[in-house]
Amino acid sequence: MIDSQIYNLFRKGSRTYFYSSIFFPSRVRNNVFILYSFVRKADNFVDSIPQDAESFYKFKNQFELSYKGTPSDDIVIESFVSLMKRISIKKEWVDSFLESMEMDITKHSYENLNESENYMYGSAEVIGLMMTRVLCLDDESIHSARMLGRAMQYINFLRDINEDIALKRLYIPMDILKKYNLTSLSIEETGAKKKEFAGMMRNEIKRYFDWQREGEKGFNYIPKFLLIPIRPASDMYRYT
Repeated sequence: MIDSQIYNLFRKGSRTYFYSSIFFPSRVRNNVFILYSFVRKADNFVDSIPQDAESFYKFKNQFELSYKGTPSDDIVIESFVSLMKRISIKKEWVDSFLESMEMDITKHSYENLNESENYMYGSAEVIGLMMTRVLCLDDESIHSARMLGRAMQYINFLRDINEDIALKRLYIPMDILKKYNLTSLSIEETGAKKKEFAGMMRNEIKRYFDWQREGEKGFNYIPKFLLIPIRPASDMYRYT
């Protein structure tokens, strides 16, 4: 039986992933819930308005202590650390995730695609890597898992531009904006330069599709009965 806090964090945090994950076998589903509740709880601290940096750093510290053997009274952390050790989720993956969450506190824009990809590695690609452990996939699936995570994160950037501006963040690289004579993606700027903005969006959506196709090649490594919840999640990101 999954803890109610874990269940509700996942349910409220990601409708796409939550409703897709219902179709996993119960053992896999419970592990997915534990993984995504940990991710969501950390993300909630840095995405709140105003940001709750103090709680994020407390959460990060509690995770470190729990991983080293000091019990935490946070069921989300304790369940996740137990999952890590049970299915061999690498600590370096979790460290990269928390580093990207910290970037949401300390960094507000990205100069080039390499910087954005570094952020996406920690914020999304490592989640794909963790899922390869949850699904017991071979290492051949690793590249595809990373690309699928990257693609889903990038389409979020394109879809959530206004929300990110409200959080004083811009994930689309500045050198890409400059290529289209844009200095920001504010409503005023994009409204005044509609043609340039449309051109940029077309090109970046193409980049998303390239990464998505690369990621979906990995579906060949996933048993068919586990693809039932994964394909709809991938499709929903494509069409919504």
